[in-house]
Amino acid sequence: MKFVLLGSISKEWAAKHTRRTALARAKAKKLGIRIESVYYTQGEYDFVDVAEAPSAEAMLAFSIWYANKGLGRMRTMPAYGEKSFVAATAKAK
Repeated sequence: MKFVLLGSISKEWAAKHTRRTALARAKAKKLGIRIESVYYTQGEYDFVDVAEAPSAEAMLAFSIWYANKGLGRMRTMPAYGEKSFVAATAKAK
């Protein structure tokens, strides 16, 4: 299951990039989540990630862990490929 993560970095962790990303990648791996890409942005969110997770619950656990560690906040959204979208629209008729 793919997800798009929209995240913020807390000011306490903004200058500790290497440590923050190492912690996050280790926890993601432990939960079976593979981070496919990371983009840093300006505006409402500090980063946008694309990740593959074994379940919505695994991604929810990761998001809760990230906030509980004080690393920042994260909004997660399931992401569907074009084939899934086409199949869903066919079922919606």
